[in-house]
Amino acid sequence: MKNNILPALRMSLVLILVLAVAYPALMWGIAQLSPNQGKGEIVTYQGKKYYSNVGQKFDNDNYFWSRPSAVDYNAAGSGASNKGATNPEYLKEVEARIANFQKHNPGIAKQEIPVDMITASGSGLDPHISVKAAEVQAKRIASLRQLSETKVLDLIKTETEKPALGLFGPEKINVLKLNIALDQLH
Repeated sequence: MKNNILPALRMSLVLILVLAVAYPALMWGIAQLSPNQGKGEIVTYQGKKYYSNVGQKFDNDNYFWSRPSAVDYNAAGSGASNKGATNPEYLKEVEARIANFQKHNPGIAKQEIPVDMITASGSGLDPHISVKAAEVQAKRIASLRQLSETKVLDLIKTETEKPALGLFGPEKINVLKLNIALDQLH
């Protein structure tokens, strides 16, 4: 018994020190080196402050829409719906999102709608959409804002974020920053 308990206690102590002290201290130190000391990127626009790393709700036709959120963009409680891809309730929800997207973006076929425009992210707080998701909305926005579609597509290219270190992740667009840039076109 003594041969098992003492090594287990030592291992527990080592893991507590590594996982509960050293690792959090290392992460805190790295955060202090980042812009805004790990508190997120704050964007000030028209006198209001927004966190650009937390999804914002944009569903006005004059703006690029955000990715749907299962938690209604509530940063206090992130999460997903936890419904499987074959759940009838979930399928109705996705079909309703498809119908709504097509209603507001006429001429876009069902198969042309990017998946990030009809499904929520795992956290419900994703601030980004894919480049394709922005491009399929360009015609609607150009028409409503009386801009050329080319000008809107150029703005999308300008606001596209490249993968980290050119390798990790896809190209993406921060919806908040894109919509602020869109407002500043006028």
